Amino acid sequence: MPELLLELFSEEIPARFQRRAADDLKKAVTNALVDAGLVYEGARAFVTPRRLALTVTGLPARSPDTREEKKGPKVGAPQPAIDGFLRAAGLASINQAKIESDPKKGDFYIAQIEKPGADAATLLSAILPKILTDFSWAKSMHWGSGSFNWVRPLRAITATFGSENEDPVVIPFASNELTSGQTTFGHRFLAPDAIKVRRFDDYVTALERAKVVLDLDRRKEIIKADADNLAFAQGLTVIADENLLEEVAGLVEWPVVMMGSFDPEFLKLPEEVIIATIRINQKCFCLRDGSGKLAPNFIITANTIASDGGAVITAGNERVIRARLSDAAFFYQGDLATPLEHGLPKLEDTVFHAKLGTQFARVERIVKLAGDIAPLVGADVERAKRAAMLAKADLTTGMVGEFPELQGLMGRYYAIAQGEPADIANAVELHYKPLGPTDKVPTDPTAIAVALADKLDMLTGFWAIDEKPTGSRDPFALRRAALGVIRIIAENGLRFPLKVEPDLLAFFHDRLKGTLRDAGARHDLVDAVISADSDDILQIIERVTALSELLSSDDGVNLLAGYRRAANILAAEEKKFNLVYNGAVDQDLLRLPQETDLAFVVDAVHAAVSAHVGRNDYKGAMAELATLRGPVDAFFTAVMVNDEDSMVRVNRLNLLSRLRETMHLVADFSKVAG
Repeated sequence: MPELLLELFSEEIPARFQRRAADDLKKAVTNALVDAGLVYEGARAFVTPRRLALTVTGLPARSPDTREEKKGPKVGAPQPAIDGFLRAAGLASINQAKIESDPKKGDFYIAQIEKPGADAATLLSAILPKILTDFSWAKSMHWGSGSFNWVRPLRAITATFGSENEDPVVIPFASNELTSGQTTFGHRFLAPDAIKVRRFDDYVTALERAKVVLDLDRRKEIIKADADNLAFAQGLTVIADENLLEEVAGLVEWPVVMMGSFDPEFLKLPEEVIIATIRINQKCFCLRDGSGKLAPNFIITANTIASDGGAVITAGNERVIRARLSDAAFFYQGDLATPLEHGLPKLEDTVFHAKLGTQFARVERIVKLAGDIAPLVGADVERAKRAAMLAKADLTTGMVGEFPELQGLMGRYYAIAQGEPADIANAVELHYKPLGPTDKVPTDPTAIAVALADKLDMLTGFWAIDEKPTGSRDPFALRRAALGVIRIIAENGLRFPLKVEPDLLAFFHDRLKGTLRDAGARHDLVDAVISADSDDILQIIERVTALSELLSSDDGVNLLAGYRRAANILAAEEKKFNLVYNGAVDQDLLRLPQETDLAFVVDAVHAAVSAHVGRNDYKGAMAELATLRGPVDAFFTAVMVNDEDSMVRVNRLNLLSRLRETMHLVADFSKVAG
């Protein structure tokens, strides 16, 4: 069957846009093909710095003929309604419609519309230019005299369609003064001549000969393998950096790996500074020696085969890195000469948010909040306040001004250098943590206090000025802050009630629900243990775990069935008489041994469960509930709740209410599914 080859050849596409653009092109084209009736077998998208490419295989030569029925007005309807139906159905006369009868609605007209298929090439010539026009980039530009927008100027469009054993045809269309053809170009420096292509296989082969590796992931594999081999030969290892690898692979079409070096004297700088300098300014990988220490070497990925073996390229990168590391050393020495707290007054000149004041005002709030939190997490109050005061001070340093991503980390280095205790210095670095689901969580009490204070100040502040996340919009990363609070509490096993307004507490509940579900918890069990005023994160987690264990046992399954039976009976009776059965159980009205046994056991279990809950022992509480299974089963086997004697009936309903109340001590079992 025929295949489609599409290539959009342009000036350099920014690396950060490439993978998303390839996926978007594939989705846009394949969706349009299906909508047009062109069902395909497979599709693959590719991207390099100068081209977006797509191949779609197994396409039919034309779309199929279709027939559909269009329902019209009732027989005898007004003429305007019939005329409108004829126009919509493409009929010349109402005699071309057939009449069908509906037992309830009577006779009405039906038009049978037949649509002949169309040549795939004809359909593609209409589909492809629209996709280019509608294609969405995070940033785009237009050039020349047209209004067409693209991420960078388009230079050529290849669009061919045909079977393997025939010459393909060019899908004819135009876009911004460019017309489609079957000409592409190789590597900008190594093979810049035009290349005529027919279909995908010879296209890939021709590009390889022209020093272009089309597949982004293959370029990544080449860079990684060559870098690892080059490092291994020198007794070194490459510091893994997936984001940098993705970016570098998006900068080259023919990757060539080389190694450079820098003055070992620069190793006196913090290694994070060296790595950031080399990574950000030169897009190079750093290395470690056999002992795990940072090596005075780096890996360059060039986009050409140098005639001198890369000597000039390597020397050029070494000169730039030497200058950048010299700047970093200057900043570092200057920062070390100034105590951290001396930078605090400068925070008064930095606005955190127009409605929330300056960074200095925020530091004052965090200091107070950290002092309040410290006793709750086992931290020393004064040390927590000292760490909170210094936490944002490095924002005024030269190093963080140059490398904002090192905030906190540089604060730790400077705090250690000025003699701050280790827990305070670590808290300065770790108070931003965790920044994501795989990031580490602070575990030292001082760091925990400051990290919680930082995040809770963010959340309560933005809630107070009504700047809450909406849909996918979260400009202040408040979801991340809430998830950070949850992880800090959960992973450190903290009893830390969240004393926040109900709306913010509900926000925490939503984040916690997502976290627990991602960890495999059943959504109904999460709902069963969270109430509107549940402010203890650890308690919620422990209840979900214990409830899950209970309901995975036979006792739990049968107890749940008994609970439902009791709850249904109560709901029906309470609705019937518009009242709630919650009175005391009268022992003198217990007629059968099974109800006497249940009344005794429920009282005992109620007391035991309350005691376990008071000790936050939810596993023990669930174990106590499990002992109700036998008495509950026996009760429903032998006892008729709706006895003829109204006093006996009410007493039995009160007993079931007591059972319901006892089970609700640990969870709302009415929300449990299954």
